[in-house]
Amino acid sequence: MEIVDDKALVFRTRNPDKYKIIPKHKIIERDDGGYDVAVYWGLDETRVLKNLGVRDVPSPITRRYDWPGRYKPMAHQMETASFLTLHRRAFCFNDPGTGKTLAALWAADYLMKLGFVRRVLILCPLSIMQSAWLSDLNNSIIHRSAIVAHHPKASRRIEMIQQDYDFVICNYDGLNLIADEIVADGRFDLVIVDEANAYKTVTTKRWKTLKSIIGPQTHLWMMTGTPASQSPVDAYGLAKLVNPDGVPKFYTAWRDTVMNKLTMYKWAPKHDAKDKVFNALQPAIRYSKDQCLDLPPVMTLTREVPLTPQQVKYYNLIKEQMLAQAAGETITAVNAAAMLNKLLQVSAGAALTDTKEVVEFDAGPRLSVLEEILEETPRKVIIFALHRASLETIQNHLTSKGITNDVIHGGVSANKRAGIIHRFQTDPDPRVLVMQPAATAHGITLTAADTVVFYGPLMSVEQYIQAIARADRKGQTSDKVTVIHIQGSPVEKKMFKALSAKVSDSTLLTEMFTLELQG
Repeated sequence: MEIVDDKALVFRTRNPDKYKIIPKHKIIERDDGGYDVAVYWGLDETRVLKNLGVRDVPSPITRRYDWPGRYKPMAHQMETASFLTLHRRAFCFNDPGTGKTLAALWAADYLMKLGFVRRVLILCPLSIMQSAWLSDLNNSIIHRSAIVAHHPKASRRIEMIQQDYDFVICNYDGLNLIADEIVADGRFDLVIVDEANAYKTVTTKRWKTLKSIIGPQTHLWMMTGTPASQSPVDAYGLAKLVNPDGVPKFYTAWRDTVMNKLTMYKWAPKHDAKDKVFNALQPAIRYSKDQCLDLPPVMTLTREVPLTPQQVKYYNLIKEQMLAQAAGETITAVNAAAMLNKLLQVSAGAALTDTKEVVEFDAGPRLSVLEEILEETPRKVIIFALHRASLETIQNHLTSKGITNDVIHGGVSANKRAGIIHRFQTDPDPRVLVMQPAATAHGITLTAADTVVFYGPLMSVEQYIQAIARADRKGQTSDKVTVIHIQGSPVEKKMFKALSAKVSDSTLLTEMFTLELQG
């Protein structure tokens, strides 16, 4: 395959007749009995060539797009964007943290530039609507308009759809409120689904709603780092949306194709289940973190989780106490730490009263975000939580979901701690290690994990750096580590920003105290 003057693709063939369906083509007979075929290098022509079985056909985006925005694309992002532009329906299985959001946005922008797409609907978890998708939109294709269609009132969401934004970002369960308006609009030619595992079950209202807005000509790109991670049967719902011809008409037939029935309630994957899943989940592109050579060794992502009304109430009460304290005495690192710690406790879902009683709040939203992260992360994970009550909440939730885990906090003996670390490093289980940062010694190595999750911010830059260093050190087989911040309250956002900037411990607490009073 040769690109000539960025205008034509030229390749050899012994069967030129099948390419005569392409209007802009030229066939040249060669002396060796073969033929050279020259085809205009447009996206329509390129897609036809792929459908005719021509391998390694490059998308015109590789030479005819300026990749706008603050960030320049890495090689794997360009390849991912190129792949997406060539497929009306496709999967992207790139690992979390590899920049697939930006790749999809550039690809979408290119299709809009060519007139293939008029409007784009992005479906994703609530926690990344602002922090990932809107942020990347604002840092890349700034010439496109975008809105987060999230509001308690359905009428307000519908108004947002009617305002002609190029990109509309919506959470999964919010789609049912605007689905009719999406269909009635008729211009949403591309739907991008992030963390697509949420659509693995065809019997759910969520799946049926998505299916209802996908027309025959709608582009659909489904993105997840962990396709069919729990069971081969999970591939069915995804394939029915992207590649329905790749799976049987009915779920039970697919289950019988990939699973053996052992008992009345127990099934096990067949020996060739992986191959069948692979074939069903096509067309697809996948880049692991290890394959993305341009990536930095540590990548930081953010997940947003709103506070519940109860948390907001207590958070504001503590802020009032902070204001009263600030008016009556000099603020030191010690008393600043005490008040900030209370705010962080409330944000994380459990606070200690002055009498050492634990006040528990609804931790459901934050735990749901944590579950989403684990669903999208293929390898082992370390979770750091500042407070003992949070560790217990996390452990109980993971156990209830069947996710194997161990916990290390200040009350775990040195011998038991060593055993937990050894199992985590050498055995398949536990998959998750939940830790209190104060119990993280300098010498601990946890390279079995390539993802570090902070359930909330820490109160020490030194501890924050040490926590990340547990996974990001010699022996890390993945070479790349993903750090994820879960944040919701104003103080959490400010603290994470300061921790990332490595503000010294001597100024961190007093500055955060002052900023919180001002904000």
